[in-house]
Amino acid sequence: MGNLIKPGYEQLIFQFRGMKVMVDNDLAVLYGTTTKALKQQVKRNITRFPDDFMFELNSEETIVLVTNCDRFALLKHSSVHPVVFTEQDVAMLSSVLRSEKSILVNIEIMRAFARYRSLLRENEELKKEIIKLDQKVDSVFQYLLEKIDDMHKKQQLPRKSIGYKPDNI
Repeated sequence: MGNLIKPGYEQLIFQFRGMKVMVDNDLAVLYGTTTKALKQQVKRNITRFPDDFMFELNSEETIVLVTNCDRFALLKHSSVHPVVFTEQDVAMLSSVLRSEKSILVNIEIMRAFARYRSLLRENEELKKEIIKLDQKVDSVFQYLLEKIDDMHKKQQLPRKSIGYKPDNI
């Protein structure tokens, strides 16, 4: 069936309340259903979706989401806040939706979460390397400043005059 999800899929993963989540709207599109139908299936199987895996965004979080993503512009004036799902809940969705497409999409979503975690780890390693390099540059810069200060101190020492000196001076 090919690759259902385009590269760059990681951009569908957001961070709210310290968790990496996906928005119900995006998941419904990926699974080929409506957001309403997705939420109905979740409500019918609510025991599979604990509160620490799935939660509704509050007004402030919804504003942040709408501000950062044009595709959620319709939510700006909506009274219904989006529901977001963690990686564990997304895995649970395939068992609730029970279609061939949902299984394939779910596999791709799990891969995307794995790539997302990998990118975060790589960024963390890069950050550590930059910090090390910055510390080296700081120490070299500090060394150079000390040498320049030493040169200025040597230049400011009173020099012994050379040449003819009149007796009355």
